[in-house]
Amino acid sequence: MSELLAPAGNIEALDAAIGEGADAVYMGLKSFNARLRSSNFAWNQFEAAVQAVHRQKKKIYVTVNTVIEERETERLYRFLSYLDKVGPDGLIVQDFGIIRMCQEFFPNLELHASTQMNIASAKAANLMGKEGFKRVVLARELGLKEIQDIKANSNVELEVFVHGALCVCESGLCLFSSYLGGKSANRGMCAQACRRFYQAEYDGGISQGYYFSPNDLQLIEKIPDLVNIGVESFKIEGRMKSAEYVGSVTAAYRYLLDHWQEDKKGSIAVAKRMLSTDFARAKTKYWYDFKSPETIAESLLNPKQAGGTGIYLGTIEKTKPVENSEGFNVPFACLVGGTYDPDEGDSIRLHKKDDTGRESHKIKQVIIDSKNNRWIDIPKGFSIGDSVYLLQTKSMSKRYNHILPRDLSTFRKQPGGQELPILDLSTPEKDKLSYFPEGIYVQVSTVSDMYAIQSENPVRVILELNSETKKSLIEKKETLPFSKKQIYISLDPFCPQEIENDLISSIEYLVNEGFRYWVVNNPAHISILKSLKATCIAGPYLYAFNRWATSWLENQDIDVFVSPYENSRQNLEATYEKNQRSRVLVPIFAYPALFRMRFKLPASYDFTFFSDKEGAVFKALSTEDGSFVTPEKPFSILDKSTFLKNAGFTHFLIDFSKTQVKKGTLRQLMKSFYKGEVLPDISRFNWKDGFYSPEKMEEYRNSAERAKVNGNSFKNSNQKKTVTKNKSKKR
Repeated sequence: MSELLAPAGNIEALDAAIGEGADAVYMGLKSFNARLRSSNFAWNQFEAAVQAVHRQKKKIYVTVNTVIEERETERLYRFLSYLDKVGPDGLIVQDFGIIRMCQEFFPNLELHASTQMNIASAKAANLMGKEGFKRVVLARELGLKEIQDIKANSNVELEVFVHGALCVCESGLCLFSSYLGGKSANRGMCAQACRRFYQAEYDGGISQGYYFSPNDLQLIEKIPDLVNIGVESFKIEGRMKSAEYVGSVTAAYRYLLDHWQEDKKGSIAVAKRMLSTDFARAKTKYWYDFKSPETIAESLLNPKQAGGTGIYLGTIEKTKPVENSEGFNVPFACLVGGTYDPDEGDSIRLHKKDDTGRESHKIKQVIIDSKNNRWIDIPKGFSIGDSVYLLQTKSMSKRYNHILPRDLSTFRKQPGGQELPILDLSTPEKDKLSYFPEGIYVQVSTVSDMYAIQSENPVRVILELNSETKKSLIEKKETLPFSKKQIYISLDPFCPQEIENDLISSIEYLVNEGFRYWVVNNPAHISILKSLKATCIAGPYLYAFNRWATSWLENQDIDVFVSPYENSRQNLEATYEKNQRSRVLVPIFAYPALFRMRFKLPASYDFTFFSDKEGAVFKALSTEDGSFVTPEKPFSILDKSTFLKNAGFTHFLIDFSKTQVKKGTLRQLMKSFYKGEVLPDISRFNWKDGFYSPEKMEEYRNSAERAKVNGNSFKNSNQKKTVTKNKSKKR
């Protein structure tokens, strides 16, 4: 029987999910999860929840679905040890380092591949199965036929999202929020760049809208089909949603799962009525109603729809302070422009008019003045002109039995102070890396761009395999300006089931034609190339942010690694010892794809450039292979070449992906590299400051305090045990 899996972002949501019949819940703790802005659970609450949920014969899964920096690996080790003792039913993970660490130390922890891992094909699913995963959470950008094919050709359990918010970007591949200030979606700090208000430049002038804010997923009508396919788990999104939301949505899907076989049409109608209280965005079935790449976006995107959720209640017309019973002034607001009068107990969401902030709030008091104006209490920081939306009415609230016991004093498990054993990466024999010479590598998207870079003599050229280059290499068999030994073929990080067979055929043909070196960006690529006599290089989308992830990739017979675009100098150096740095290809210039969308943008999106409220400019591009958003301001550390060389890094990547190469521009970049000159109007991305992290800021404050007391912030232990110097056995 298929499992109904509901979110539990807080204790109240846990009560609602179990109370409405969820078979399992998923939740995060205070770190290493992709919803750090939700309430999450304290140690004793989580331990109590595991015990209480198990008593009800239900399951509980923990999200550990972020990428891990090297400095965090010891804390991760302690966290996994704690989870191993508490005993949840599964861990939802993204980072390959977690796989490697569990294989070495915690083989009893059941692993589920997060949707952030971008598993979208049977080849990828089966690789994860061989690596010990019981379940994969499929990427959301898949259709019914694709899921059916994956199920028929894989040996792991499948979990699919059926309701809730969508990301416009392909699962796990969004860099936009990280580019804006280090708040990485891969780190649980997404600033929701897709929900922002943008200004676009058309030929006819300027237009504004929420161009990349997608509708919400609702697959209530598709549940019977997914059950018949054999999908094991149906997942509701919403760890940042209210308990009322979790309860009402869980109830609707529970009803349908229990009744569709006796009355399919009637039970769907009842369930849809139950979902009518979901005051979120407009709904879409996304790829489940797939017709063509040109039309899919029309059911997903509505530029006039505000990036938030809820029924529009109006804008704040006036505000005033009101003294409460405790003697404190509380801000109150009077709204104008809506059609519903909010009441005490209703949940609302407020949006600042300049799109700089949003906040959910439950109304505690309503005041009707002498002129019959209705005033509601609001959070601090909002003012006249800000918009207000209804999320939930008080009448929709229900009381549920408490899952957790009132007394938590007996639940005392916490992560301990264990030292993580040192992991030494393998050192490949020198001749084994003869295909990876020192120098500058240049990546391009077309064969014509290969000719444009020829005069600068890069030691290797990386050519994207896309619709255009496949025609050039396979159909037209065009003459190339570089020998096949000098060319790496780079594979797109999104690998859906629909293209798997065609991709396999293309790769096999090109390998037989002499293209031996491949930049792989998805687990499916590793699986496909394992059976061929080809060499794999780990691309930037395999996210090797720590040496444990690198070690897992080593176990896939990969010896060379492209550093992720989001990486920082400090983390890059911490991950690779000096004797390992000759194995790393460091991106030093790129227009990184901030959004990667499977569909073509609507025909009405007749613009190339758009900007945000700070004036930052971005570029939108639609191709046969999907749509992309790149920054107008490139990432560049070209002028840091001397520092990088002195640090032991000897391989450098200039990436012109999705960008036409101009010889003059390339000459300017080479000059910056050789002379150390800073280019104008560039971004350092996360190179200097790294990921934004509240935990890191707290660590800095604590270390400063310790430094005052001890005179030394950090002391390194030299007594740690070495685990391995070579490739480790897998479980």
